[in-house]
Amino acid sequence: MAGLRAAISASEKGADVAILTKVHPVRSHSNAAQGGINAALSHKGDDWREHAYETVKGSDYLGDQDAISVMCSEAGDAIIELEHMGVIFNRDDTGHLGTRQFGGQQKARTFFVADFTGQAILHVMYEQIMKAGIQVYEEWFVTDLIMEDGICHGALAYDMLNGDLHAIKSKTVILAAGGVGRAFEPTTNALICTGDGISLAYRAGAPVMDMEMVQYHPTTLKNNGVLLTEAARGEGAYLLNSAGDRFMSKYAPNMMELASRDVVSRAEQTEINEGRGVDGCVLLDLRHLGRETIHQRLSYINEVTMDFLGIDMAEQPVPIRPGMHYQMGGVKTDVNGATSIPGLYAAGECACVSVHGGNRLGANSLLDTIIFGRRSGEAAAEYSLQAPDKSLSENILKQEEKRLSDIQARKDNGDTPAKIRLEMGEAMNQYVAVFRTQEGIEEAAKVLENLKERYKTVPVQDKGRIFNTNLLATLELGFMLDCAETIVAGALERKESRGAHTRLDYPNRDDENWMKHILLSHTPEGPKMEYQEVKVTEWEPMERTY
Repeated sequence: MAGLRAAISASEKGADVAILTKVHPVRSHSNAAQGGINAALSHKGDDWREHAYETVKGSDYLGDQDAISVMCSEAGDAIIELEHMGVIFNRDDTGHLGTRQFGGQQKARTFFVADFTGQAILHVMYEQIMKAGIQVYEEWFVTDLIMEDGICHGALAYDMLNGDLHAIKSKTVILAAGGVGRAFEPTTNALICTGDGISLAYRAGAPVMDMEMVQYHPTTLKNNGVLLTEAARGEGAYLLNSAGDRFMSKYAPNMMELASRDVVSRAEQTEINEGRGVDGCVLLDLRHLGRETIHQRLSYINEVTMDFLGIDMAEQPVPIRPGMHYQMGGVKTDVNGATSIPGLYAAGECACVSVHGGNRLGANSLLDTIIFGRRSGEAAAEYSLQAPDKSLSENILKQEEKRLSDIQARKDNGDTPAKIRLEMGEAMNQYVAVFRTQEGIEEAAKVLENLKERYKTVPVQDKGRIFNTNLLATLELGFMLDCAETIVAGALERKESRGAHTRLDYPNRDDENWMKHILLSHTPEGPKMEYQEVKVTEWEPMERTY
């Protein structure tokens, strides 16, 4: 989504734009954003400063308040713009744009299209791409960035259809490749979410920030991790334990099921750990909403529960549990998407402009992609229009060809990418999940060290180049291992509990020592660590209650 929005705004600024994507654009994981997109519209008696404050509070005060103010102040215009582009938002009984309440917010400011908002916006964005005549290279896989003298000059990309490798010269590159959910198992994320953009920037020398902040969504399906939208709780669903109690009254008596995601996930996991779960889950109960409401507003997720569990939500509760969902950290950028590398920008989940901090509010992710996608596109276009032309070294393509050929030439005596990914995912989900400890995180680090060594001998059984999914899986695994390493390094370093990072051995938030971001830069010896103070403009940190 962020990439499409960036391309549109860059094109409007006069830049010559092309999109490289490893899947068709409408297969982007933004499809999975079900519940809605946040904005404060004044005609609804709302104010963007209230949205900003609740975003700051939701972030457990780790979000940079200047960036949050940018996002929230521009949100209203973005919603109107999306509607004018053709997004058919649900309306209320008066004919105005309808809203539902999402977690961590006192007001209903989430605009929505039933329970498939991301899909609806994504398709409209793609229509705008076609309207603008922007070239899209579908099923092209970026293997590396082109770097010379510390400046990004383009990307190396593998054309899956014919097997060719291309050096694509450009004055700017915007990374909008999504998150790294597949480094965990299970996860709500699609198979394509392998941390490509984060790793590419990290390897090129750009620091990543807040990687330890990994959001577990409170409502994912038992066994497979499929997402059930927060809209279910926004419409009034209950969370029940094995005794049939609405247990959120113990953890968030004011907002109950609509507390922030980190609070709800911890509450659910506590109920499960203390023996009040139902076969490793708690129950999501929508029966009181009635079949008509479920059909009108939550039809998609009812189909999901029927398909995967044979459960009709109008008839019985659904077993759910916390599941890995979103990466709050990513490539460090400013509010215009610029990284520390000239010519390199990032937007969306792969970027960390620091609007989510330690915990993202539901329905702020789509907003993030739209606001900072637009801003990064504009900034990259302005940079490219004044940047001098640069000829590339002839060796760049040859070197990458050799690297890929060497990978393909490995002997067939190592572990498969699938085996290593599964071991990585299960270790990350066991040790770097809702609750963390020093011992557990250190164990995850040991597992990753072993997997990185075994990765060096992963064979590519398909020796050809045409649509070589074996090669792609191997390259993606390398990206995921990079990202997992930074998540673990950040989690080991942050000795406090804040937002999604809950340390059982450091149970309290420590503003005196840890009101700061952790930045990690790539070195041959492992991640190099730096710190950056959190930008506080208006709201001083205080205890969070819901």
